[in-house]
Amino acid sequence: MAMVVLAANFALAQDVTIKLGTLAPQGSTWHALLKELGEKWSEASGGKVKLKIYAGGTQGSEGDMVRKMGVGQLQAASITNVGLHDVVPEPMIFSAPGLFDERDYRDVFPKLEAQLNASLDAKGYVVLSWAQVGTVSIFCTKPYATPEAAADAKFFAWDGDPASVEVFKLIGFRPVVLSSTDIVPSLQTGMISCISQVPAYVLTARLFDKANYMVDYPWAYLVGATVVKKDAWEKIPADLRPKLLAITKEINARIDAEVKRLNEDAVVAMKKQGLNVVKVEPGPWEKAAQRSWPAVRGKVVSEAFFDQAVKLRDEARKARK
Repeated sequence: MAMVVLAANFALAQDVTIKLGTLAPQGSTWHALLKELGEKWSEASGGKVKLKIYAGGTQGSEGDMVRKMGVGQLQAASITNVGLHDVVPEPMIFSAPGLFDERDYRDVFPKLEAQLNASLDAKGYVVLSWAQVGTVSIFCTKPYATPEAAADAKFFAWDGDPASVEVFKLIGFRPVVLSSTDIVPSLQTGMISCISQVPAYVLTARLFDKANYMVDYPWAYLVGATVVKKDAWEKIPADLRPKLLAITKEINARIDAEVKRLNEDAVVAMKKQGLNVVKVEPGPWEKAAQRSWPAVRGKVVSEAFFDQAVKLRDEARKARK
């Protein structure tokens, strides 16, 4: 019996290294906070838990990261709801064009969080935290004032997200499926002419050097999560996990508090470096966005979940009035 106890204690004393992948560019705010997370995890665990971060898409696209978590090459990832789609599709509801804005997300997400966490848990993932990435805008190499004018544009569509192709087609856009790591060269060669992304990412990745026209319409909302494989998480001593979880939530709460300002500041910075903001009438863009919803309802997420989310959104809007 003594030998068993000693063996158990020895196992608990072993160092645990969590390899985490992310598309967050090197030097970005998101990358800096992940580095801080690793430092605080190490401090809280007395150096027993190490977080090794692979930023800037060095582990491939978000789909690649999910596949690597599946085979143990990575244990964790800080990715958007687009990447999470390969595990559970429900978080994609927030990025359906024109369906949710920032206020909608803040009001609705807390009512769906437990449901989303349970879906990921059933797939063998622990959600360390959710975080807002921000309002998505459309950036193009030409000044498109209406969706009809953009019908000749070639829109980046996420590899591994076939629904995005259908979304763009229903709107009347031309999707080009690529890995997220191929955006920069594809803009340079003209393979794509438009991307939909949050301004802070567009600034840090210098995508506006080519896509230097921003449509002034809140196209969608992007959220993210830091997730870890359950088997890797459970290698960490049970008494440490709540501490590490609390640290992660605290750091991501800072992003949530700052995300709007970060994206607004990014637009200001890009305008100083040549970005042109295309003022548009919202009506045509709203109608175009709504044409995409049948590609989401009953296809990406269940009809029941789509309707539940929309009902919560409408209740939140009514309460705000």
